[in-house]
Amino acid sequence: MLTKRIIPCLDVKDNRVVKGVNFLNLRDAGDPVELGSKYSDQGADELVFLDITATIRSEKTIVELVEKVADNVFIPFTVGGGINKADQIDILLRAGAEKCSINTAAVNNPDLLRESADRFGNQCVVLAIDAKRTQPTENKWVVTVKAGTQRTDIDAVEWAVRAQELGAGEILLTSMDADGTKAGYDIELTRAVAEAVDIPVIASGGAGDLDTLVDVLENGKADAVLAASIFHYGEYTIGQAKEYLAKHNIPVRL
Repeated sequence: MLTKRIIPCLDVKDNRVVKGVNFLNLRDAGDPVELGSKYSDQGADELVFLDITATIRSEKTIVELVEKVADNVFIPFTVGGGINKADQIDILLRAGAEKCSINTAAVNNPDLLRESADRFGNQCVVLAIDAKRTQPTENKWVVTVKAGTQRTDIDAVEWAVRAQELGAGEILLTSMDADGTKAGYDIELTRAVAEAVDIPVIASGGAGDLDTLVDVLENGKADAVLAASIFHYGEYTIGQAKEYLAKHNIPVRL
């Protein structure tokens, strides 16, 4: 049985890690190099670095900072934010990333997924989906872009299926409604996408206590959990999270 992954997320703005609620009211959480190194030492399975305002600023991801983080972590490292060309992926992979996450640019130009997969391999291409419920009581979600500031009419589950066909090797799935709330992941969203695709799905948005991790891995059928607040502010360590999952018979790399 494949082990489930614990993945801390570094949302970066102005060279600092930040965290908010529903992508708003951001507060400082520390230095990305220091946090990345700490999580690597604690035994995180992977690390995600997202330049959360790059698309809004129409600028490329901060390559120099990516290099510094990559020099200090010894685990797989995914980078996203502002990527709109395959050549940018080339630069980031050379800077130390192992995967690149694409969101807005893939919605605007789906062939970017195919081109990137052809050039670098499916394993390097992560489609990030920021999904929002159409109605609080309906299990239907649409894709949002530009760091959650613009809503589309694209069905999130259908987009995940198409992205797999185009060459995405993994889905980074964030619930806009649950992000930063610490009230638990959107289980219905995660399960709907996980059951629709054959590639790994990383659940993001809503990590609270350790039971929320168990819930999305078991009932949401996620392959990995992304979390930020619970690790950044010292509520839990990576080791504590893994030990808790192992006690609940969830296979993890201890």
